[in-house]
Amino acid sequence: MTDERHGAAPEAREGEFGVHDASEPGAQHPNSARFFANRDCEYFPCHEGVDEGEFNCLLCYCPLYALGPDCGGNFSYTKRGRKTCVNCNLPHRGESGVDHVMAHYEQLARLAGERPKAL
Repeated sequence: MTDERHGAAPEAREGEFGVHDASEPGAQHPNSARFFANRDCEYFPCHEGVDEGEFNCLLCYCPLYALGPDCGGNFSYTKRGRKTCVNCNLPHRGESGVDHVMAHYEQLARLAGERPKAL
């Protein structure tokens, strides 16, 4: 396997959590502020349908949950009326999941905004 950017064979690199082989799944997305893969998690991967090398754990608990039906994900409701995201992998789709969440930032900010104080 060669590194397409440099045409050289992948090399091991020292990371925050030890040495990572550039040929490992997820090496195309090193852990950063926009991508984190916790392959040591007992639940990894917790959702199906995302390539292991693209699986982003950065948003382990989806910040869009509070948007209810406006989240844009593949959610459903349980018999008790609770939202369940078990069939949704949206926030785990590499950096595109982060982009989707950031596109909803204003909606989230309004939910978290300061409420008028009671007189």
